[in-house]
Amino acid sequence: MTTERFSAFWQDKAVLVTGGSSGLGLAIAQAFADAGSRTAIVGLEPEGVEAAVQTLRRRAQSQDAILGTAADITSDHDVARVADAVRSTFGELDVLVNNAGRSMRGGLLDTTPEQFRRLMELNFIALVRVTRTFLPELIRRRGHIVNIGSLASKAAARFVGAYPATKHAVAAYSQQLRLEFGTQGLHVLLVCPGPVARAGERLYGLEGADHVPDSAKKPGAGVRVRAVSPDALAQRILNACRRRRPEIVIPGKARLLFALCQLWPSLGDRLIRWNTRGG
Repeated sequence: MTTERFSAFWQDKAVLVTGGSSGLGLAIAQAFADAGSRTAIVGLEPEGVEAAVQTLRRRAQSQDAILGTAADITSDHDVARVADAVRSTFGELDVLVNNAGRSMRGGLLDTTPEQFRRLMELNFIALVRVTRTFLPELIRRRGHIVNIGSLASKAAARFVGAYPATKHAVAAYSQQLRLEFGTQGLHVLLVCPGPVARAGERLYGLEGADHVPDSAKKPGAGVRVRAVSPDALAQRILNACRRRRPEIVIPGKARLLFALCQLWPSLGDRLIRWNTRGG
């Protein structure tokens, strides 16, 4: 498909990106805005949202095509407020990108039930909350839900605390959405990348990083893969949505590891230990 036809596909589509004020979320929002979509972002910090909105408006075809809302998506009230803002500005939604989330570090004995609860609330329950809010209109419009998972959605690792449990939940929920609503026209894409390259420091500190081996403090908890370009990943997401693909895994060769983990768990465990630094 030519660039012109690709842009035409997304022209005037209404898109919402959670966690869209920085990092991968901002890259995804920029890709949709560049393709002609009307793009809304949600972030926790008002200053960050405003800065991202100004960045997006410099690239958008129209100033009115960009909307930014500061909100806490772990709050029912805030999510309802976001929905009202999006619908009053753009109408019904065509694409929902559930990008907001955090990683962490920590041995399992050092990770408390409260830490599990907090991370599950943001990485999974908030995703469910936002999805349920927009799901009926996304089904009506044969729209797209993009859930940003991780390689940890497919296989766990050491010293990452509650993170793999939350991302496994995202993978299961994505499959359930496909099974229940795929025949009604809804497209659901699960994105499972390795560590995504960062231009600067994390927006929020990496909880628990002071209490793990140095190897686990590295991006991806030390996994031996090249960092993923957020801009390149954003373009792959748009292309996968256009083609209505169910999943992106980067690097693709990790699929073999995930299959081995399912078929031969003990072998999978050994390979994961070997494939992380300091193994």
